[in-house]
Amino acid sequence: MKTPINTLIILISLLFLVSGCGDQNHQKRTDLIIFHAGSLTIPVKQISEAFQKENPNINILTEAAGSVACARKITDLNRPCDLMLSADYAVIDKFLIPEYADWNIKFASNEMVIAFNQKSMMTAEIDKNIPIKILLKDDVRYGRSNPDTDPCGYRTVLCLDLAETYYSLPNFAQSVLQKDNRFIRPKETDLIALLQTNTIDYIFIYRSVAAQHQLKYFTLPDSINLKNPKYANWYKNATVEIAGKKPGEKIKQYGEPMIYGLTILNDAPNKDLALKFAAFFLDKNKGMAIMKKNGQPSLVPSPSREWNKIPEPLQQFALPY
Repeated sequence: MKTPINTLIILISLLFLVSGCGDQNHQKRTDLIIFHAGSLTIPVKQISEAFQKENPNINILTEAAGSVACARKITDLNRPCDLMLSADYAVIDKFLIPEYADWNIKFASNEMVIAFNQKSMMTAEIDKNIPIKILLKDDVRYGRSNPDTDPCGYRTVLCLDLAETYYSLPNFAQSVLQKDNRFIRPKETDLIALLQTNTIDYIFIYRSVAAQHQLKYFTLPDSINLKNPKYANWYKNATVEIAGKKPGEKIKQYGEPMIYGLTILNDAPNKDLALKFAAFFLDKNKGMAIMKKNGQPSLVPSPSREWNKIPEPLQQFALPY
């Protein structure tokens, strides 16, 4: 029996449509969603670009914010997310585990410094013995990030607390914290523009970020900068209260060495791809090599309390606690 010409035309048209849809699906890029600390903006961009060279059909959607703010996007706003990279591993422990994530891999360290520029006020008067005292000068303006949204913000408070004890400076921390509150920003990288436009003279920031943006900075003693694990017990003497999980709730944050953390969310939209990216990120010859170039030494592998819950492909990047 002959097929009517009109029916034949319709069938051919349908075949072309199906074929076209197939080509579009084949070329469709897969999204990977990453929330990360502002201090990781440059290395995450570089690592993402390197990963995409090996995986060209991947579309990596990165979103920078203070680490606490990143966590709250997940817990409070129910935002979809595959991976979270925190400037403080404890944010993952306190806000995401066990309801939103099962494990945490520690991957890098950092330290606090105070950055300035060539036009900053009173740089010639910086006390070489106690440089942090420059912040007390009336003519000096300084910036810091918000302790309730950003680890760099509460680490700033902890540094000031430690400096007060270390240098025997009564009321030093409170005096500095009461100054210049109009220059508090959601995350530490938001302060860079204020510094570069001479709106402020000094900012508390991570050493890696200062180096990445070619900022001038002075360092702080290991007893203050939260860098050295040997001073872990000393750092605990400093505390600060920050916003907790629930509105109005406060939690106490103790001083401790800076350690960054990574996790994949339990309901990650693309968990297999997230695992692949995490393995690339944590590889000493790939992601960690890029982190090192950006001023953040690798801590991989580090002990993890949730080691047995870490997906098997990633267990090599951690150690049983």
